[in-house]
Amino acid sequence: MNRSPEDSGEVPPRIGEARELDVGALRALAHPLRVEIYDILSQFGPQTASSLAEQLGESSGATSYHLRALAKHDLIREIPDRGTGRERWWERPKGAVSMTGQTAVRSPAGRAASQVVISEFYRRRNRQLEEFIARQIRKDPDEWTAMLSTATVRLTDAQFEELGHELEAVIDSYVARYREQQGEGVRPFTIRTDVFPLTDPE
Repeated sequence: MNRSPEDSGEVPPRIGEARELDVGALRALAHPLRVEIYDILSQFGPQTASSLAEQLGESSGATSYHLRALAKHDLIREIPDRGTGRERWWERPKGAVSMTGQTAVRSPAGRAASQVVISEFYRRRNRQLEEFIARQIRKDPDEWTAMLSTATVRLTDAQFEELGHELEAVIDSYVARYREQQGEGVRPFTIRTDVFPLTDPE
């Protein structure tokens, strides 16, 4: 497993430097419950099989099985100095991962697994957004701690690349400064950037 960049104070790698998941890792992750487990570890930090079971409405035996399957491909890892023999803690290693690496998408199995993982990942994130809107819609907009915005712009491929690099730089700077922040008033936020070309209507 690659060393976590945060261990040396480095900025976490972005997509261009990310770990590319191979076909085996993608196939191990290509299960709705495993994507949920992986994403919970990404968003909220270390968990046990019991804490995951409570959040997901599953048995701890089921979550423990899926945790071991993810760990087998180094997608997650056990925290050795935390917990007991009966209560094992798991974490997702820090750093970006690519689910559409060149090696994986060369095979039909890799493309199929990648599609399942990405679809499940965004289904979960979209559900979180919908749940947030449902909770907040009756509140005064000034009380929202959120930025929901869309825009359409006409770009060349080179301009898209420039935009992508600038967005990544801003996100990287905040991740490097605040990823491990703890204290009063601190809570996890998800940051999404969806930039893709539209198909012109015929």
